[in-house]
Amino acid sequence: MQPRMANVYKVARRGYAALSAMEEFLHDSPAPDDVLELVRLRVSQINGCSVCVDLHSHRAGDAGETNERLWSVAAWRDTPFFTERERAALALAEAVTRIADSPEGVPDDVWDAAARHFAPDALAALVMAIASVNAWNRVNVATRLTAGSFR
Repeated sequence: MQPRMANVYKVARRGYAALSAMEEFLHDSPAPDDVLELVRLRVSQINGCSVCVDLHSHRAGDAGETNERLWSVAAWRDTPFFTERERAALALAEAVTRIADSPEGVPDDVWDAAARHFAPDALAALVMAIASVNAWNRVNVATRLTAGSFR
């Protein structure tokens, strides 16, 4: 696969700065980093963003996440490796990413499960993280950025 642009983030510096500012907010937010990385990985799998699948797998692994769990994120519903809190976050991530697939957008039961596990400020940050990774995915997929290019 050949990239469509040499470096979209260089060409659109202000857009990159805006997305990066969101990442700074998320880093300082009450949403747990380990959950955010799992969510970023799952959303990137859904969107077929090889750059972000690669990036977030490495980041999670570097932070101590096990290979077993990383390999199982795509099948999180059918594995015993995730906590109820993580499952709630992953379900929310899938619902928000696939928002057009449900007539009610994000179903109430999915939202309610996440709200049981995350305080309002952490839940708000989680929603922002899901929106953010979807934005990064769409830029990377549209421009065919190459996996591993972040290293």
